[in-house]
This record gives sequence, structure tokens and C-alpha cells, in this order.
Amino acid sequence: MDLWVRERFQDRTELGYKVSSVLHHSVSDFQEVDVVDTVALGRMLFLDGMVMTSERDEFIYHEMIAHIPMLAHPNPKNVLVIGGGDGGTIREVLKHPSVARAVLCEIDGEVIEVCKKYLPSIAGKLDDPKVEIEVRDGAAYIAEHPNTFDVILIDSTDPIGPGEKLFTQEFYTHVLAALTENGIMACQSESPVAVPDECIRINRLLKSVFPYVQPYTACIPSYPGGQWTWSFCSKGLKPLENINAPVASELEKTCRFYNQEIHKTVFVLPNYVKAIFNPEPAGVAG
Repeated sequence: MDLWVRERFQDRTELGYKVSSVLHHSVSDFQEVDVVDTVALGRMLFLDGMVMTSERDEFIYHEMIAHIPMLAHPNPKNVLVIGGGDGGTIREVLKHPSVARAVLCEIDGEVIEVCKKYLPSIAGKLDDPKVEIEVRDGAAYIAEHPNTFDVILIDSTDPIGPGEKLFTQEFYTHVLAALTENGIMACQSESPVAVPDECIRINRLLKSVFPYVQPYTACIPSYPGGQWTWSFCSKGLKPLENINAPVASELEKTCRFYNQEIHKTVFVLPNYVKAIFNPEPAGVAG
């Protein structure tokens, strides 16, 4: 049997993966949910035909969205992850010893259950006693919790379907209000190779709400374009001013991608990415 699964990205590109076996297919109230075992990248989660994560390279995405903002906060106790039903971001958040409460707000409960069953290496910490799971609309949840969270991580899908509400000025205004005094937010901000227009739109949106915005980048093989970006946003704290070195040193022992040298370089953007995001002048990132 020569079975392949293909992701067609906005009718611009198509990526294909040879499938060893189909493990799960369902249609939830929000989207199609598929898990397949592939020859190249191990088990992969697809939502509405789009790659969300793979066993082989998921650690890059989850370590980058979690540790860069978490290490910049002096004492992150209460953390919120919106989206991220696969559990990978929560897994990384819990590596920080200061965390007392980690809330996962995921709109589609079926994603959570499917990942617990088929992707335990990613979802294995969702049953941790520090974790609270809210199966509901993240946009509605955030509006109800002002001045609550030290760090908020928006681990969203692309800005279509269930994730569309998470790319509006109203939503990010509520995110800003939900942060504590030294609060930090980080979100995925798309591929500068595959969808530069989306990167520009998201960057403008974030800058219209947050006092400080700085994009950072890493390469993820299974994502369209290969290179991916996230945005560090805060009320004033900057990502390189006060890295928690003791915690970072401990993280290096378990992380497969993150280390302190990489932390200092992810904000160094290639010229074409600088042109897309129009970041602050060199040296301002702190």
C-alpha cells in the first residue's frame, strides 16, 4: 500500500507524508480530527487537513512558544494556554518550578482526548494536578479573567475556522487586560516564507494593543515554509533583559531544542524577516 497524506496550504503549496497507518479519523463539532503514523515524522495530528504537530519535530515549536516568554518573567505562577489541545505547550510550561496553576483553554475537547490516546509523549502532562482544563471558546474565557495570568500563550491554529476569533483586536485587548502587572504574552505568528502577508497583519494587530512587541523565529520542518515565527508581547518586560539563568540551566537538561545560546539568537532576524515585521532597531530588544 502506497498511502500518502497531503496538506494543501492556502492553495499555494502542498506538503506530502507517506503514511504507515491511519490511527484516527473523526469529525467533531468544530473540525475534522486525524492522526496518522508517517514514515518520516512519526505520528502526526491534522485538523481540517492541516498539520498541527508531529512526534519528530513538535519539541521545537512547544519549547519556543513556552520557554522564551516564561524565562523572561520574574516569577510565573499562573499561566494560561489558549488552544494547544495536543498538550505540548502545557508539558513545557510545567517544567518551570514556579508554576502553581496552568490553565488549558481549548475549544475542541475531542482534540484533547484524541491526543491523550494517540500522542501521549505530547499530551502526557494534561492530567497533572497543576493543570486545569477548560473546554470552551478562548475568546470568551479571556474576557472573563482580567488581571489573572502572569504568562499567556496563544497556541492557536491558523487564522481560519475555530482559530479565527483569536486574531482580532478585541481578543488581544482582553489578553492584555488578563495579564498581571509584569505579564507576558506569546503567540504563534505564522510563516514568513509561506504567508508573509499574514505575518504583517498579525504584527500590526499586536502592535496596536501591546506596549512592547518583538517577533522571534526558528525552523520547523513539518510546517509550511519551514521557518516559523512567534511574537513576544508585554506591558514592558523585554525578552533578554532578565533571563532566569538557573531555570534555563535546568531546562537544558530536558529540552531537545532550547538552550541559553539559542535563547540569545532567536530574536536575531534574517533581513527578509526584518522587512516583513519591521521590528525595532538593533539593540532595542534588550
